[in-house]
This record gives sequence, structure tokens and C-alpha cells, in this order.
Amino acid sequence: MHYTIEPGLYALGKPDEQSPVLVTANYKMSFDKLREALPGWDMWILVLDTKGINVWCAAGKGTFGTEELVRQVTATGLAGVVAHRRLLLPILGAPGVAAHEVARQTGFTVRYAAIRADDLPDYLDNGMVTTPAMRELTFTLRERLVLIPVELVLVLRSIAVFGGGLFLLTTALYGPVSGLQGFIAYLGAVVTGIVVAPILLPWLPGRSFSLKGAFAGLVWSATWYFFANGTSWDWPTTAATFLALPAVSAWYTLNFTGCTTYTSRSGVKKEMRYALPAMGCALVISGLLVLAEKLR
Repeated sequence: MHYTIEPGLYALGKPDEQSPVLVTANYKMSFDKLREALPGWDMWILVLDTKGINVWCAAGKGTFGTEELVRQVTATGLAGVVAHRRLLLPILGAPGVAAHEVARQTGFTVRYAAIRADDLPDYLDNGMVTTPAMRELTFTLRERLVLIPVELVLVLRSIAVFGGGLFLLTTALYGPVSGLQGFIAYLGAVVTGIVVAPILLPWLPGRSFSLKGAFAGLVWSATWYFFANGTSWDWPTTAATFLALPAVSAWYTLNFTGCTTYTSRSGVKKEMRYALPAMGCALVISGLLVLAEKLR
């Protein structure tokens, strides 16, 4: 469960002064995937201190950046290890690195090789030429499905805390049957936001992740209303259901932006400025409706 490795210069196989130098993050999976992709190759791997964050996220945060790259080139004495002056970086690290500054400060030129480590053998065999396919980042159904179990594990604690709290509160107000129904409704909204929305991501309306999640949550609300005999509910309970459940789904779908291949930090921050207040208002209003109905 230790996800970082020490920054520095590593030898893959038996590299010499003419061997290429690959640059990566000190997130252990990034380092391991890079080594696994190059069996039988003799390479140098320069590992930057990204605080255990993968290349793409670290580039956005600035830890996979110009300053750290220059620091590691200097600290490892790379100029005395290799005769050439060329660094091969992953394309997803480009947002954090100013290539002209690296060249000015170290004498090493920066070349962006490929997005995926698995493409490196072809890149090297092809005279270090990047093909269009090596620049294309996909986000297929299979690739989205792979991420869902990770997202589910990450929210188990919040499900226990908020779902348990909702169950206890609803039980105290309306009895254990209603408490169980409230918990199921909440759990369904969570699963909708984490599982259903990512699976249906390309087909849900809108560009905003929060809107996509809210739309999926509305569908879940209608489904739950049907199966839970919602026609017998009073109007405040019905309104609260159709406000709260989409807000929960929208929150978890918005959280999925960190797993995607096409969101940007600035875009997510912009979306959060209007999405989070909207979710909060929906939850507050739903709570007030239920409370007002109980006190009436």
C-alpha cells in the first residue's frame, strides 16, 4: 500500500551513455507501467518528485513541472551520465513543463513521446516519431467501467456516514420502514451517480457532469417513486425526493471528472461555482419541506 518511490535516476536493463532518458512521476503505478511496457530495453528513467501523484494530475497541479524537472536533471548529474541531451516526456505531462526553460537551464531538449507507455516500443522503433494514434486519448465504455470499482471503494465511508445518518433520522421521524426506504433511495442515488451516469456518459444530455448526474438522478427518482408507491406520499415528500436524489447523483457524477480524459481544472472549477450551490439549495429545500410537513 505504499504508492510512491524515491525520485532520482533509475536504470532499466543495462543502459549506457547513448540510451534514451524517459521522464515519469514517482507514483508507483506510473513507474511500474513504464517498466512493464519496455521488456528487454536498456533505458534511463528519471523520476520526478510529484508527491505520489500520476503524471497527468501532477502536471495540472504543477509538481510534474519545469522546476522539478530541472532540479532532478541537476541533482542526478544526468549530463555526466548520458552523452546526448534529450529527454523523453509523456504527452500528458506537457501542461506542466516549459520545454524552452528546461533547455535554457539544463541544455537538455524536451520531446513528448506518447500518451501511453505501451506505445513507447513502437515510438522508439519508429525513429522517435509520434504517430497520430499515440496522441489520441480514448475514454471507452470499458475504460469507464474499470474506474467504477475504484470510485465505489472511495465512497464507502461517506455512504456509511450519510446513509446511516439519514436512516436514523428518518426512522426517528417516521419509523423504521420509512428509514429503510430513505436509505435505499439515497443508496440508489449514489449508485446512479457513480455507476449509471459514467456508463451512460456520452448519451446523457448536456456537457456539464453535474447536469448529466442530475438527469440520471431524476430518472432514478421517478423509478423509486414508482416502486415505493409514491402516489400515496404527500406533496412535500414527493417534492423533497425529486430535489434531493438528483442532487446526490449530480454530486457523485461531478466527482467523476477527476477520472475523465477531457475535463480541465479550470472547467471543473467553473462548473463547481454554479453546481455546488444548486445542489446545496436542493438539499436544504428538501429538508425544510420534510420538516415543515412533520411539524404541520
